[in-house]
Order: sequence, then structure tokens, then C-alpha cells
Amino acid sequence: MVNKIVVAGVASLAINVGVQDPTRITREGPWYPRWLESGVGGAGGHIATILSGLGDDVSLCTVVGGDRTGALIRRELDDRNLNGPEVVEGASSALAVVLVAPSGDRVVYSHMTSIAAVQYPVETFQDAVRGADLAVLTSTDFTRPLLPAAVLQGVPIAVDVNVIADIDDDRYGPWLEVADIVFCSHERLPCPAEEWIAQVFRRYPGCLLTAVSRGGRGCLLGLRDGRLVQADAVAPLGVCNTSSAGDSLFASFLHSWLATGNPVEALSDAVVYAGWRIGHRFPSGVLLGEADLANLRSRNPVRVKLSRWDRTQPAPASP
Repeated sequence: MVNKIVVAGVASLAINVGVQDPTRITREGPWYPRWLESGVGGAGGHIATILSGLGDDVSLCTVVGGDRTGALIRRELDDRNLNGPEVVEGASSALAVVLVAPSGDRVVYSHMTSIAAVQYPVETFQDAVRGADLAVLTSTDFTRPLLPAAVLQGVPIAVDVNVIADIDDDRYGPWLEVADIVFCSHERLPCPAEEWIAQVFRRYPGCLLTAVSRGGRGCLLGLRDGRLVQADAVAPLGVCNTSSAGDSLFASFLHSWLATGNPVEALSDAVVYAGWRIGHRFPSGVLLGEADLANLRSRNPVRVKLSRWDRTQPAPASP
């Protein structure tokens, strides 16, 4: 069965540049990048292309400018069968420059001021999400007014709040309040991932699954029934560029979870997909099909550890 998934988020033109040190760019010259690649980026673009590549029926709700940058974005979305009526025109397009070190570490400079101010047509989103199996709403400003429409349609909602640092952060509250599935990065968490997962479940009783991506340490997934699943990282091709690793983990988990109903198996698929993708110089330009992912996982077994999160502690105080 093909799953119908609606993704709402930014699709940008991303330029990835190989540098020696992404935190230190000087005027001393001449300065030559180690390599340079470009293509569709942004959380919405990454998630939609990954899900589409895995065989899902994906509608991408995004904003693309009527400028030359927008023409490039639309051309690539056309190639992925994602340039549907849900891609609406804005004043200008989102751009990003990603500086990538030899280690694969990256620094991202995003420019999406015009996108942040856009009022995405709610009616367009309502039409797209009607009858969907899942709505994926990234935590960017223009998706905030779309949350009630997904709730009213009774569609499960998945969100990735990225580098969140405060469970009561007002910037993320509207998404967390309605999410069935929550992913985030470990990078700025104020506590261990196990404790964070327990806090999410206590603070947001509607959440069913929550996960913390931990880079080279893999991913920790919590289930509301108290189970914790730790899947260790794998990197079949080594590490070249960690850009979009979190989006890859998130999207491939969602696909496998919908396909199998088994969150443990889905997490193993996800760490394999993300680990494979970061082995490429430009991860946004490579995709796996469902059969490719199954073959890759068979050759790269994932070590999984099961435990439980602490359900005895009181819930954090409400703001």
C-alpha cells in the first residue's frame, strides 16, 4: 500500500561548499573550495524528496519565488514529481549556504526572510491533507496556521523541532501541542536524551513517539508505553557531509513506521538511511528506494538496545 503524506516546509536552493574550517573564513586568498555542489535543500525539500524516493505519494506544501532561483528549485521538484499545485509562488525563494569540513561537520547559513512572512493558503493545505495518512509539518513560521487544519482532519502529525533547548519554548509550543510524533536533535538539549523523552511525554500527553537524534551515537526513540529503543549509528560509506542527516533520519523513520507499524524496525531503517546519506559529498542529491534500503540494511546490521524511560517523575510545571 502506498502511503499518502503531506509535507509542509521550506524548499530552498542549497549550495554546499567543501572548506577546511567552516567556522573560520578569511580574506586571505586566493581561497578555493575543496568542492561545490548545489540543489534543492531545506527541511521540507529534504523530507519530501526522501519520502517520494521511498515510494510514498507525497504532496509538498511550500513557497517558491518567481525568480531565477525559484525556477531552479521547481525544475528539480519536477524531476521528483513534487512540483504540484501545493507549491505556491512567493516574492522570492529561500537560499542556504552550507560550509562542510573534511570531517563532515557543517555550518548552515539560511536566508529565508521572505518565506517566513508568507501566509500559505490554508485552503490549499486542507485540500492536500484530506484523506492523508500523515501530515509532516516542519517548525517554520508559515506552517503554524496550518496545524488546526491537520487536527480537524484527524490526520496524525509528525514534527521535527530540530535544535530545541527548552520544552516550554513558545516558538515550538504550537507544533508540540498537536504532534503525535516528535523528533529533535541532541545538540542543545539541557539534559540527557532519556530524561528529555520522559519530559516530552509528561508535558505533551498526545505524543505517541518521540526521538532524539544523537549524531555518531545513533538515535534514541521513546514510546508512550514506556519503552526506550537505542539504535546505534552506522556509516556504510564513512562520513563526508552531515548536512540533512536529521531530515534523513526523520523522513525514513516515518516511511518505515507507516509501512510496517513497527517503530523498532523503522528506527533501524532510519539510522541506516541517514548513515548512508552522509557518506556522500552532497547528500541532498542522492536517494534510496525501498528495495535499496532493505538491501543496504541487510548488509549493515544495526545494534539495538531496549530499556525503559522513567515514568515515576512528576510532570514539569506548565508555563
